[in-house]
Amino acid sequence: MTKFALLACAAAMALGGCSATGNSETASASDADRAAPLGADGRAPYASTYRAYPGRPTALVGATVFDGKGGRIDNGTVLFRDGKVVEIGPASLSTEGYDRIDGTGKFVTPGIIDIHSHLGDYPSPSVDAHSDGNEATDPTTPEVWAEHSVWPQDPGFTRALANGGITALQILPGSANLTGGRSVTLKNVSARTVQGMKFPGAPYGMKMACGENPKRVYGSRGRMPSTRMGNFAVNRQMWLDAREYADGDRDNRDLAKETLAGVLDGDILIHNHCYRADEMALVMDMAKEMGYKVTAFHHAVESYKIGDLLRENDVCSAIWADWYGFKMEAYDGIPENGALLQQAGACVVIHSDDANDIQRLNQEAAKTQAAGARIGIAIPDAEVIRWITLNPAKAMGIDAMTGSLEPGKMADVVLWNGDPLSVYSRPEKVWIDGALMFDAMEPSRRPVSDFELGQPGEGDVK
Repeated sequence: MTKFALLACAAAMALGGCSATGNSETASASDADRAAPLGADGRAPYASTYRAYPGRPTALVGATVFDGKGGRIDNGTVLFRDGKVVEIGPASLSTEGYDRIDGTGKFVTPGIIDIHSHLGDYPSPSVDAHSDGNEATDPTTPEVWAEHSVWPQDPGFTRALANGGITALQILPGSANLTGGRSVTLKNVSARTVQGMKFPGAPYGMKMACGENPKRVYGSRGRMPSTRMGNFAVNRQMWLDAREYADGDRDNRDLAKETLAGVLDGDILIHNHCYRADEMALVMDMAKEMGYKVTAFHHAVESYKIGDLLRENDVCSAIWADWYGFKMEAYDGIPENGALLQQAGACVVIHSDDANDIQRLNQEAAKTQAAGARIGIAIPDAEVIRWITLNPAKAMGIDAMTGSLEPGKMADVVLWNGDPLSVYSRPEKVWIDGALMFDAMEPSRRPVSDFELGQPGEGDVK
């Protein structure tokens, strides 16, 4: 169990929310994660065992509140208890029965959500022994699941919490393969197993990739695909085979085709690594041909060229602020990408794909906003916050549960010590399901993973 879990559990015991097990071990929020139940059809043996840490009824008073869906309340109040948002509104809201926290001069947002992370699959330190994100042995590997590589002790999780206010994140396989496998959505909490982190009720995603990566990886081995046309040929045949399986006897189990059938059924969401605009347009056509839908294009450095097509097809673009030129298909990347997509009415998501960027998605969003302002596209702060809260939640299929501050939604909340779109601001407090998981003002609540114990820099907040 991590130091973070022990600290949280100690606080919970004072509230009567934590107990000792029969063998004298301390029960954690994921105490049941050693006996994960089967899914309803017996084919989901790694179901979530996540249980929220205990929290206190809390009122954040006097802060500027960004609700995540484009709204802003100055001198606002946010109330949450029992893990849920109760109400948001003006300073006049009654706070009786709540622990009051003075937010004067500070800002409140929903928890920040990263739609594209490899934490746990490519954990720190970055060594070959930890490289578990690409099953680069075949161009199509829909049978693999990213969660089976996730290492819960990755220090990147706690860094993302403390520095970035990250409360939920999607872990994806890498992009060596045309079809990389299933993704998993996690709550950013301390747990002994990945099941104890799995976001309850979140749908699976499936990672696909087009362009340079698959053709380079497999072309260099003298096998198909070695070209972009090879990429599409392999993909189309995979989907034709999957449709035959989906329409036939599914009792004859095939792990790869079960995942693909889940996509065709609409239960598993497609997240497609793709850079060039022409390829994204072709992929959307292939999706229509084969009977599935692309939920989001990731990286998508040329999305600005086809904003209208993306809007019409209801496909989000998960982008960086300004990554450019590190390979040929990134050559036309521009910092104004997100602003032009916003102007076109398309869905914008700011993502990380990086253990450092995940700690600064708020700053990446601000850079994208500033690039738009320089070309005359003014985007309100409250709308920019949507790019790192409600929009990723929508693309991950969890927007009914989180991503905005609305009554009944999970109390995933960040109190910032200043404007979250300022480089000088950072999270002061972070709640997940109403439980205080990080407090910059209380060193004992600074999270430390098991892997960091006794090592230089243990628990420091970079």
